[in-house]
Amino acid sequence: MTSAKLADQSLGLFYLLLMVSLTHNEELDCRQIGDTEKPQLVKEGDIILGGLFSFHNNWKEKRETYSFKPLLNFREFQLAQAMRFAIEEINNSSDLLPEIFLGYKIYDTCGSNARSVQVALALLNSNENVSAPSKACSRPAQVQAIMGEASSSPSTAIATAIGSFYIPLVSRTVEYDSSLAHLVKHFDWTWVGAVRTNDDYGNNGMATFIENAQQLGICLEYSVAFFRTDPIEKIQNIIDVIKASTSKVIVAFLSQADMDVIIHHFSKHNLTGYQWVGTEAWIFDFQTAAGDKNHILDGAIGLSIPKAHISGFREFMLDVKPLNVSKSDFFTEFWEALFSCKFKQSGSEEIQKECTGHEDLTGVQNTFTDMSLMPIFNNMYKGVYAVAHALHNILRCNKTCNLSVQLDPKTVRLSICLFHRFYSTCSKSTLKQRGEEVYFNDHGEPPAKYEIINWQPKENGVVEFVPVGLYDASLPADRQMNVQAGSLIWVPVSVCSERCPPGTRKVLQKGKPVCCYDCIRCAEGEISNITDSITCVRCPPEFWSNERRDTCVTKENIFLSYEEIMGALLTAASLFGTCLTAAVAFIFIRHRKTPLVRANNSELSFLLLFSLTLCFLCSLTFIGRPSEWSCMLRHTAFGITFVLCISCVLGKTMVVLMAFKATLPGKNVMKWFGPTQQRLSVLGFTLIQVIICILWLTISPPFPSKNFKEYKDKIILECSLGSAVGFWSVLGYIGLLAVFCFVFAFLARKLPDNFNEAKFITFSMLIFCAVWITFIPAYVSSPGKFSVAVEIFAILASSFGLLICIFIPKCYIMLLKPENNTKKNMMGKGTPKSF
Repeated sequence: MTSAKLADQSLGLFYLLLMVSLTHNEELDCRQIGDTEKPQLVKEGDIILGGLFSFHNNWKEKRETYSFKPLLNFREFQLAQAMRFAIEEINNSSDLLPEIFLGYKIYDTCGSNARSVQVALALLNSNENVSAPSKACSRPAQVQAIMGEASSSPSTAIATAIGSFYIPLVSRTVEYDSSLAHLVKHFDWTWVGAVRTNDDYGNNGMATFIENAQQLGICLEYSVAFFRTDPIEKIQNIIDVIKASTSKVIVAFLSQADMDVIIHHFSKHNLTGYQWVGTEAWIFDFQTAAGDKNHILDGAIGLSIPKAHISGFREFMLDVKPLNVSKSDFFTEFWEALFSCKFKQSGSEEIQKECTGHEDLTGVQNTFTDMSLMPIFNNMYKGVYAVAHALHNILRCNKTCNLSVQLDPKTVRLSICLFHRFYSTCSKSTLKQRGEEVYFNDHGEPPAKYEIINWQPKENGVVEFVPVGLYDASLPADRQMNVQAGSLIWVPVSVCSERCPPGTRKVLQKGKPVCCYDCIRCAEGEISNITDSITCVRCPPEFWSNERRDTCVTKENIFLSYEEIMGALLTAASLFGTCLTAAVAFIFIRHRKTPLVRANNSELSFLLLFSLTLCFLCSLTFIGRPSEWSCMLRHTAFGITFVLCISCVLGKTMVVLMAFKATLPGKNVMKWFGPTQQRLSVLGFTLIQVIICILWLTISPPFPSKNFKEYKDKIILECSLGSAVGFWSVLGYIGLLAVFCFVFAFLARKLPDNFNEAKFITFSMLIFCAVWITFIPAYVSSPGKFSVAVEIFAILASSFGLLICIFIPKCYIMLLKPENNTKKNMMGKGTPKSF
């Protein structure tokens, strides 16, 4: 059975016997059951304060005797000295508790929760027996307040045990807050492991850390707990978990003793390269640093209580000889441990070095002479002063104190609380104590304020605790954490997944924490311009995502321009057709008096050449960036010029037919189709198209538009038709005239004439109709600028067809066969010529 279980059973028996003794006949003597607990340090006074310190927290087992020998903890003795120093200072003060002397009874808890409760109860009871029947067994508590302990678990156990007695317990535990989580977040460590002491300090502290870490987007890969007395197999399992992890940061909510255990196992397995984040329990403890022989903790960073200075405390702490007056066993043990010697009276069988009791402390350098824990000592110091101020208020001390006031534990406890609350209700009020201002927040607690400490090894192997920043919860949120990053020796990266750069979004990995994710590239047309974006935003319609998907760029505008090859070729073809038409017109003008020109209705021929010139030129309006005017001009100019052209061809065809009819007996139709009628017919046919175009432009004209549908990353600049009815009416009217012209020409193709123009008109109309019938499906199915190119090609092809079929044969006769350009041949009296 372990010592802890034995202690728990003894404690239960003690409670049972205490209840029996309290309910027994009052005439019986009240006697304490069991061994008397003797304090390690005692000082009598008017008012007694209790102290609980774990002077022994490590035990070594001698298997041959099955006995245990404790190892003295100098850190706890330093805390006891801080308590004694504050009491001595108050006793020498004329302002605080004048003419009242404070005493103390300090017990050793030996690092056991059960023993902590046992000695706490011993502080509440007198060791004297009560035999007078008139007196009750229950008497006022021997102490008015208890100072201790530093750990949460024994403090909780003590508070539970003495709660019904209303004795105030002033614990030195540090309040759990969000500061450690903010420190981890400051370095962007989102994937961390956690190790904690398996007690109230570690479990409650880690619970608070995890709660705040989740709010800050920090994930824990693992969270393991152990106690220094756990079997080695359990600690080995923890080592295996850490070795298998991928996180490089370990948050350690460990006591100093537990930290020594875990570092020992890390050294044995040669586990290095981890960034340790520590709490005030070990982060600035030189004893922990001295035990880290393999520099496992190099680069560790954590929060420590701000530095403090207590004037005269170092001298008081080192002056321990007054304790020797009591000749207590505790002083003997302390002195032997401090100087590694033995007193003869200690009963040691082998004395390697004999103690004299007059050794010089000034040359000793160990944990006891180390003042690095001065902030912790200062907390104890301020705690004693808080109790003293409460007692001062109860006793209404002015010049003297009213010692006749009965000190009820409830009153003392309430006074401490009210004293504490008084300074929390006024934001400008502070407790000024030896020149130090102590502020309290709305919860009656001083706001968190820590120094940020970084472990930096030096050339001689000694670790230096370098302050690299400050955390102050009283400042605005954006200024609470102030870290000098340049002063740190090593800041690793510890993330489950690398941060997603702009252009990607986070997708959580199935079954893993939120810190584990994949970075998926944004889809086309979507961007993310921040790191670790969870969504991609679609670009506006006129924009498209760039190659990196991190910004929206303006889409490329597509239209048929003069600079590109297709636009340049079509422009060249249009200009060539214009020049060719001009050349034909020049030839016709030069030979205008010849029979060939005069026989083929020179007026309509020149008008047709003029209309063909306009047809070639109107194709240029389709090239270039669409604008409001160009959109209206291109379709109407094309419709009117082509109707003018077809009207002239139709007029020439009608002339041929009418001329043949006029040669028949009894026919005089030419009088109805003379030059005036020809002009009027051309004008009438053209005027109809003009009216259609005017209605189209008036009701719903074409307009420039942007087509976003054909291409995802490009914008097609085109001319919307406005009214589709207007567009197809223009084309339909042109087609109707072309069909009439083709029919009339077809009917006149075999008329007896050496220079039968109807044949060539038939071929030209055949080409014209074939081009525009093919144009319709090609135009509808072609995207973007290609539809414009198809329309231009149809215009040019039909124009070239008319020009070549109607005028090139005549030019051939006029230029190469001038002997055939005679009236005789025109009248059909010569050798017939067929073209």
